[in-house]
Amino acid sequence: SLPWTSSADSVLSHNLERAVFKNLVFVPKSAMLWKEATRHSTHDIDGFPGDSAVKDSSSRLLARIAAGEDSYLELKEVQFGGGQVKGPRRDDLAAEIVAFANSRGGTVVLGVDDKKEILGIPLDNLDSAEEFVRQVCIEAIDPPVEATIEKLLLPDSSNTQRWILRVDVGQTLAVHCCRGGYFRRVGSSKRKMSHEQLVRLLQHRSQSGLIRFDETAVPNAFLSNLDGNLFNRFRTDQTTNDNETLAQKLGVAVTSDFNETHLTVAGVLLATSRPEEWMRHAFVQAVAYRGTSIADALDEANYQIDAKDIVGPLDFQVADACRFVARNQVIAACKTLGRADHPQYDMTAVFEALVNAVAHRDYSLHQSKVRIRMFSDRLEIFTPGELVNTMTTETLPYRQATRNEVVTSLLAKCEVPRGIHGLSTSRRTLMDRRGEGVPLILQRGEALSGRAPCYEMIDESELRLTIWAAKDTTQATSDEDCVNSQ
Repeated sequence: SLPWTSSADSVLSHNLERAVFKNLVFVPKSAMLWKEATRHSTHDIDGFPGDSAVKDSSSRLLARIAAGEDSYLELKEVQFGGGQVKGPRRDDLAAEIVAFANSRGGTVVLGVDDKKEILGIPLDNLDSAEEFVRQVCIEAIDPPVEATIEKLLLPDSSNTQRWILRVDVGQTLAVHCCRGGYFRRVGSSKRKMSHEQLVRLLQHRSQSGLIRFDETAVPNAFLSNLDGNLFNRFRTDQTTNDNETLAQKLGVAVTSDFNETHLTVAGVLLATSRPEEWMRHAFVQAVAYRGTSIADALDEANYQIDAKDIVGPLDFQVADACRFVARNQVIAACKTLGRADHPQYDMTAVFEALVNAVAHRDYSLHQSKVRIRMFSDRLEIFTPGELVNTMTTETLPYRQATRNEVVTSLLAKCEVPRGIHGLSTSRRTLMDRRGEGVPLILQRGEALSGRAPCYEMIDESELRLTIWAAKDTTQATSDEDCVNSQ
């Protein structure tokens, strides 16, 4: 909570949604400017949009600038002094961003004055201008607004290319304020909200839920970014719709207020081949350690047995994460009556746990990821986000709720991965939406190890599931008795 907000305001305006998209530099055509653009980019070169995307985005923005400020566009000249931004003032920019966030979203263009003249931002000052915007969004607004910031080249009236910053502010579930108070956008200007307007907005956003995060549009992710093979998995023999119509029906795409069709968070996660291009946190981090704790493992020369960042569409992540666990689990071999292998973990329980992790995690927490930690006596799976709908760790086996409706509906159309040793399920798809996953994890995990798996909340922001290893694999004393599964 910021200094000028009351505790009551902070509770009412608790940020339930955070946009989590990376900053991009659109690439100019000149080879020299290409070099400059890539030098200033925070985006991997392989992930740059093509030249057609550059022209498309720039031409649309130029058309909006030519039309002037409106309910969705604010133009701001940028002035510098001593290498620092002197105008717009910090509080003024915060109020403009708050007004968009409390309305239906919008765009602030820095480097263009209110007469629609493209003045630009000197290249040497571009990074400091971007950092100024970041600080305003994080430090001057409560709860913080995580806008999408793009560095763009636009031609001025003499056709000279000028750098500008485009700041896209999305609609969220929160109600935001700044030092000047609560604002909303009315036409081409911001207006301070009355007490009655504030109460109505708080009631509307807290009760209606507006829109789930996995249904929100991802800036710079368009229908052209769909992977045909991945998207066609969601078609049936009866499907006759074209790609755009079907994508919108499935929740894979959405049309913005500017009549642009963008992929949603769910669409990026399940219908593109590299979701990490737009959502860098959308992966599974898996590490297998020696011993029963990280501290013990650090005493070893090679304290990590195996480690991998697992990326790709969510169903691919589940399959690869299962293979990681299967590859690194220990198999105890009993030779009393021929050889009988005893796995360290029930892979069906592990599969269900990993499906739940990618399906129900909070993707708005952009600095978090699903984590797998394997020790000699247990497997831990960490899922980012609080439990939803008043659920508790005690009620997980008995109640059913989901944070990501579109993600779960799409996972219910993805086939169960094949070729994973020990995975046995009668289901054809990753999710059946009958709420049987948690009871199965508890039952099968306890049947193998003799100890019931345990769910715990960590700091009310992360769910940890511990699945205990089978006893005969933790007590093995030699490589002859106990070997890694390959």
